[in-house]
Amino acid sequence: MRINRAMRVGIGAAALVMAATLTACGGGSDKSALDNAKDGKLTIGIKFDQPGLGLRNTDGTYSGFDVDVAKYVANKLGVKPENLTFKESPSAQRETLIENGQVDLVVATYSITDKRKEKVDFAGPYYIAGQDLLVPAANTDITGPDSLAGKKVCSVKGSTPAQNIEKNYPQAQLQTYDTYSLCIEAMRNGAIDAVTTDNVILAGYAAQAPGTFKLVNKKFTTEKYGIGLKKGDSELRGKVNDAIQAMIDDGSWKAAQEKNFAGTGFAVPEAPVVDRY
Repeated sequence: MRINRAMRVGIGAAALVMAATLTACGGGSDKSALDNAKDGKLTIGIKFDQPGLGLRNTDGTYSGFDVDVAKYVANKLGVKPENLTFKESPSAQRETLIENGQVDLVVATYSITDKRKEKVDFAGPYYIAGQDLLVPAANTDITGPDSLAGKKVCSVKGSTPAQNIEKNYPQAQLQTYDTYSLCIEAMRNGAIDAVTTDNVILAGYAAQAPGTFKLVNKKFTTEKYGIGLKKGDSELRGKVNDAIQAMIDDGSWKAAQEKNFAGTGFAVPEAPVVDRY
């Protein structure tokens, strides 16, 4: 079939529209994280719904300890705060976002595990937390993980806490949602008896609603939070480890915790030892 000039123009325009659509669908960048940093820009995955850690505020700004860590590390890599892009990184999507190049780093209460290290690398840890339980303030039945038989316990899909309950406390009725804020809302409405994740995350939610919820205050795991990055990028990992150590050494690490966890009853813990494996 012979194609005239008008048809050629139309085909070309359609091709451009298709290319733009594919780009908008969130395809990852072929550049390395360090290449992006050299260009003065980074995309960092955080949580959007964790008070005190990673929260998208109503005015579109971001706050929390993870956000402060991300900004500090980015600055050490040569990227100014105004050139950072924060991307929401739900627990179940973190490895995929890193592997696909949709984010350069993930700073999102990301526990370092052997299973995850099969797909991504970690710098850190930059914080050590422990799994706990959050219950309604009037609850007296739930005193720790051994009292969860028959109780409806909520955590997030793909998270370490959910896997731990499923494996080690099968007597609990585990329910998983996409975000912890949905778990909190379900407990507020009486559909859930307890929410479980790391104590520092739960403390943030408790602080948002004084007198409504309480921490059981019985840690039953150790969770090492790391900064996720593309597997095999040892140069980036080394630079991020250097940044975490500098944050600890110059007092910024402690100051960030005091600012973000004020009023939660949490004392600043000992700084973690950065793993240089």
